[in-house]
Amino acid sequence: MFDLLRKELCLAVHPSLYVFIFLGALVLVPAYPYGVVFFFAMLGIFQSMMYARETRDIYFTALLPVRKRDVVKAKLLLAAFAQLSQLLLSIPFAFLRTLYLSEGNPAGIEANVAYYGFGLMIFGVFNLVFFTRFFKTAYKAGAAFLIALIPSTICIFAMEAVVHFPGMEWLDGISPELLLRQIPVLLAGIVIYAAAWFLAYTAGAQRFSQVDL
Repeated sequence: MFDLLRKELCLAVHPSLYVFIFLGALVLVPAYPYGVVFFFAMLGIFQSMMYARETRDIYFTALLPVRKRDVVKAKLLLAAFAQLSQLLLSIPFAFLRTLYLSEGNPAGIEANVAYYGFGLMIFGVFNLVFFTRFFKTAYKAGAAFLIALIPSTICIFAMEAVVHFPGMEWLDGISPELLLRQIPVLLAGIVIYAAAWFLAYTAGAQRFSQVDL
């Protein structure tokens, strides 16, 4: 598993993905819709899949002494690395925001525990739709991205809007009490992300096994 990920990071990833990972620092920007941060990670993954198509990386990987399902696993490991790295790297900036910009985010949800839980859910939805669709041909990355963008964007808008609903203000809080109350959202995000990753891998591997390279 580590060798597959190392191969992806060294040979197959588009350089823009690393830039988008560090855009997690945007949670420090005042009055900014932080759901956009997740879009950058999804865009970086899409560009890496396009780059892999143009460089025939998938065909090259299939020629290695690995199973076809390992080709799917390699791409999903790359996606998980990018998404989780972006979330982890944004955490110090979220703490800085709490210290120096504690007046709240009028543009949407705060960068709090619930935000990270929702982010994992959004990434899970994207992975499930995008990779399941992409590995149907292992070629049409653009169509797969556009289709995956629809439910992902709906989830982002829902996350940004829900904190403005009556009785849901606790999802936008940054006090210790409210952060503790948001932990179930984070746990749900972890479970949904892991389940979606596994389903995307299972469905993607099944579809890719029928692709004639």
